[in-house]
Amino acid sequence: ARMYKSRKGQSGSSRPHVSEAPSWSNTDKDAVQSLILDLAKSGMSTAEIGTVLRDKHAVPNVRLVLGKRIGQVLAENDMSSAYPEDMMNLMRQAQRIIDHLEAGNRKDIHNRRQLELTESRLRRLAKYYKGSGRISSDWTYKRDQLRLMVE
Repeated sequence: ARMYKSRKGQSGSSRPHVSEAPSWSNTDKDAVQSLILDLAKSGMSTAEIGTVLRDKHAVPNVRLVLGKRIGQVLAENDMSSAYPEDMMNLMRQAQRIIDHLEAGNRKDIHNRRQLELTESRLRRLAKYYKGSGRISSDWTYKRDQLRLMVE
């Protein structure tokens, strides 16, 4: 169910359980790893890299080919970002809402509420990442310093 709505959650399909890559897919480990690093150098996120590999390079699941995730490949090559991707996406979303409210839309109560919900999600995610050691334990969300973290 949705956390902040009075509606049911949208059901989605789940990926079939397979233990090895299909025969038609690209299973060359070195080629896939070099593609991941090249796409990361061009500024793509891990989700975008996975989509490009799936759609253009016949790699439906990187984990079946390499035995590890795209984020792990980037971390091994010191190309991962300071913040996890989902947390960075929430920070960008909060920054866009703040910019909207400051650009003469102070009475937009719906987006003000959405900013509160986004910041709540961000704090909850930060609590999880502090516990797992992905971000430093003294990191705190500050609205006035958000622009520096996003850029």
